[in-house]
Amino acid sequence: MRNISNNLRYLRKNKKLTQQQFADTMEIKRSLVGAYEEDRAEPRYDLLKKFAEFYELTMDELINETINEKWNPKPKLDASGIRVLSISVDSEDRENIELVPVKASAGYLNGYSDPEFISELPKFRLPFLSQGTTYRAFELKGDSMLPLQPGSLIIGEYIENWTDVKIGDTYVFITKSDGIVYKRAGNKYKENKSIKLISDNQVYEPYPVQAEDILEIWKAKAYISTSFPDPSPEPTMESLTAMMAQMQKSIAQINKPKN
Repeated sequence: MRNISNNLRYLRKNKKLTQQQFADTMEIKRSLVGAYEEDRAEPRYDLLKKFAEFYELTMDELINETINEKWNPKPKLDASGIRVLSISVDSEDRENIELVPVKASAGYLNGYSDPEFISELPKFRLPFLSQGTTYRAFELKGDSMLPLQPGSLIIGEYIENWTDVKIGDTYVFITKSDGIVYKRAGNKYKENKSIKLISDNQVYEPYPVQAEDILEIWKAKAYISTSFPDPSPEPTMESLTAMMAQMQKSIAQINKPKN
């Protein structure tokens, strides 16, 4: 079971544990840890279950997934099939708004369901947002959603039921392949189907993201920016001519006799 041996070795080192420390924690001999990690022996079922619980994994993940620095865990579900969301609260038990800066984007893909990781993110509150709702802030990168500038903060409301995604609304999508992206939804979410993501900057082509590639969806509710939008440009002769042509076309369509 080569996959298990590699996973056990990576997970132990990732937690900065020696083989002896891990053996003591699991109440087994150090020589057994070495044998499991070198694929010279296979752990019993009850021991595999104990390993999985220690690393907060499912048995399926520990046995079948290739766990390394590129691995992204699947969204954790509770017994009812609801996605489990990690949050933090202030001293008065009110939910914080955690900020995910660009430099923490890669870490968020691995730690979005980890309470310890979430607790270490910067936090703030906005009094004008509805109470009893979970929000998170994401720092915008790139210019695909102009006029919002890179560095703007998008405040997103957590979407538990992805079928609530509405065409044309903007969302922060947490995806395995593209990371954290802020886009408009081009179609409704359907299980085992893709969602078309659309940029406001038309230089960027729309593209699909597969449903199984999505980890979280946050509906944009507000933004914070230190960059003010530029004034609208004065209309040019070309733009005025185009507007007049479009108006004439519309009027001709309205006046077109019906059969």
